Amino acid sequence: MDSEDEFDMQDAAAESADDDFYSGGDDAFDSDDADVADYEFIDNDSDDSDDLISHRYQQNYTILGEADICQRQEDDIMRVSTVLSISKVSASILLRYYNWSVSKVHDEWFADEEKVRRVVGLLERPVVQFPDGTEMTCGICFETYPCDRLYVAACGHPFCSSCWQGYISTAINDGPGCLMLRCPDPSCNAAVGQDMINELASDEDKEKYSRYFIRSYVEDNRKTKWCPAPGCDYAVDFIVGSGTYDVTCGCSYSFCWNCTEEAHRPVDCGTVAKWILKNSAESENMNWILANSKPCPKCKRPIEKNQGCMHITCTPPCKFEFCWLCLGAWSDHGERTGGFYACNRYETAKQEGVYDEAEKRREMAKNSLERYTHYYERWATNQASRQKALADLQQMQTVHLEKLSDIQCQPESQLKFITEAWLQIVECRRVLKWTYAYGYYLPEHEHGKRVFFEYLQGEAESGLERLHQCAEKELQAYLNAEGPSKDFNEFRTKLAGLTSVTRNYFENLVRALENGLSDVDSHGASSRTTSSRSLGGGSSRVRSGRGKGSTSRSSGPSRNIDDSGHWSCEHCTYANIRSATVCAICQQRR
Repeated sequence: MDSEDEFDMQDAAAESADDDFYSGGDDAFDSDDADVADYEFIDNDSDDSDDLISHRYQQNYTILGEADICQRQEDDIMRVSTVLSISKVSASILLRYYNWSVSKVHDEWFADEEKVRRVVGLLERPVVQFPDGTEMTCGICFETYPCDRLYVAACGHPFCSSCWQGYISTAINDGPGCLMLRCPDPSCNAAVGQDMINELASDEDKEKYSRYFIRSYVEDNRKTKWCPAPGCDYAVDFIVGSGTYDVTCGCSYSFCWNCTEEAHRPVDCGTVAKWILKNSAESENMNWILANSKPCPKCKRPIEKNQGCMHITCTPPCKFEFCWLCLGAWSDHGERTGGFYACNRYETAKQEGVYDEAEKRREMAKNSLERYTHYYERWATNQASRQKALADLQQMQTVHLEKLSDIQCQPESQLKFITEAWLQIVECRRVLKWTYAYGYYLPEHEHGKRVFFEYLQGEAESGLERLHQCAEKELQAYLNAEGPSKDFNEFRTKLAGLTSVTRNYFENLVRALENGLSDVDSHGASSRTTSSRSLGGGSSRVRSGRGKGSTSRSSGPSRNIDDSGHWSCEHCTYANIRSATVCAICQQRR
């Protein structure tokens, strides 16, 4: 009964937890729902997939499928057509010109209708009057045709059907510029609408034009963007200025709406851009060459030393033999200069300061390379761990939960805490990955901020490793069990508690980085005691942070045994049972 009471208490505390992991304001939504929305693996055959997509972060963005885009596009065209009393073809030309901004169309039209018509190419009357004769000459091929085989735009310039078809086909095959197609006459600015495209273009060209037309609604609209995931056809309609830029598409890919890179909060887009550029640039290759090679004294090609001897021979056609240490000709060396593994000339020159500058540059390059490697390896390792966690989460949802439910004789609804733990692991791995990019660009002279950052990062990483270990290793024992385990409820309590504590660690890490580590005062000092309480999820607030501070999991006195017979750990605030002498979460003694 004690273990069940513990689970109920922890579950109730988790439900009353403070703001969502990244919301940071009063508009926050439930963190459990947000996590599920972030990484739910959607079955395409499920009837609930549309509902799941429609409920993702309704506060500041909406996921749009192709049908949604077409409907919104048609609604905007109809609205402009009705208000301005123009045809739908003309309304679509206007909206396309003004990047699908209905308000911009209305403002410009009512400010100066004549100017708008002239600029866009919407003529009120033909420039050339169509004669009453039975035959006319095409303006492109100069052949004479019956009037029923000639077609004109609003301007009235006549062209034969074959010339129109060739002109339209060429424009469509040239790309999206066909959406702003004008009359073939060089001196005419009249717009060619979709009605003429549908009448004269081939089926293949009409399909291309239709795709360009739909895509323009997303690509030319400042409030919408395509999901950057490969093969995804969803678009995201975003409320600009509404807070975080992190969004999750209907395909389950999370990305930053502002820069369209993968979701990277709490690191800003500028830092991410610099980091990605650095990872792909040739600068690190040059740093490695500078740090680990020396130029041949004769041909100047860089040479890496791969043997213990100081006698170096350049590759053909140079074949110059020289000393690795002093770069002098090997013919001047021998036993009298120190032999194969030393060089008296080099040591003497080094004491005299001859090689100081070159060695200093090489040492600086080596230190820079080592520092970059330190951060990059950890960034890449957490990325790989996150991908593995995503795969484990999918396997857990599709295979293991059902198996565990049968073994432990519990409904899958009672095993939600396992899915929540894996969702938290996936999210924390993403955050931890980007904190290494943040740390790389943190100025060296801001020593106080660096110490505080590394402390926050270390505490968060330590909590995450405990959670990951519990979800990955300890759960296996219950999956491999032959029947119900007596201590499964204790495992439930431990995993739920680790999930909550880890969430608190990362909440405070994210808020601190977003606030520019403002807890560090002007002298570069920070309060370790305050930081420790804040990291543990206590009631202290992060200075300058948005929204409310984290709420303590225990409702009684923070350091004494509460009414339910539990004691709260001073380090992580976890509510342990009365008989425990060591915290089940952080392993600190009572």
